[in-house]
Amino acid sequence: MKRKAQISRETKETQIQLSLNLDGNGNANIDTGIGFLDHMLELFTKHGFFDLDIQAKGDLHVDAHHTTEDVGICLGQAFHQAVGDKAGMVRFGSFTVPMYEALAKVDLDICGRPFLHYKTPLEFGKVGEFDIELTEEFFHGFVNHSGTTLHINVPYGTNQHHIIEAIFKAVAKALDIATHMDNRITGVLSTKGSL
Repeated sequence: MKRKAQISRETKETQIQLSLNLDGNGNANIDTGIGFLDHMLELFTKHGFFDLDIQAKGDLHVDAHHTTEDVGICLGQAFHQAVGDKAGMVRFGSFTVPMYEALAKVDLDICGRPFLHYKTPLEFGKVGEFDIELTEEFFHGFVNHSGTTLHINVPYGTNQHHIIEAIFKAVAKALDIATHMDNRITGVLSTKGSL
């Protein structure tokens, strides 16, 4: 079974082409026009062992909001498409990543019920040219279009780059766990018989 997806999104604000292979090797080809977001998606790909290609053009003359959110939307759509009916899939994933002084804990369920709990020390400011509040916007787009319940908790951390990097790595590792196939699972992992 090939668990892959191709997503194309075009609006007045962004044009995005994305391909995802859940069962990849961590190969990334990312160009969003936003250097910090590219860096986060490259390490997301590497640590999740996904293959991910994203080519995005957006209204960066305005700011990075639309591009960041829409890339999150497209990535969510790709995960939704790639997991298919979720038969045989582990479904749940949890992972904690330390990044020097910061710690990110992620728990998720690929269940068809989009929800984001996002509790971090991040408020406002920038990492390079990237507005740090766009991290939450990215994950809102992702959960709403992947149908994932996602809890992101960062109990402590002071360096904004470290906090965001730990989040992206922890989400990648938790998704890698949740999307694994387990031959003990018949159909979907639910007593209801569907997700």
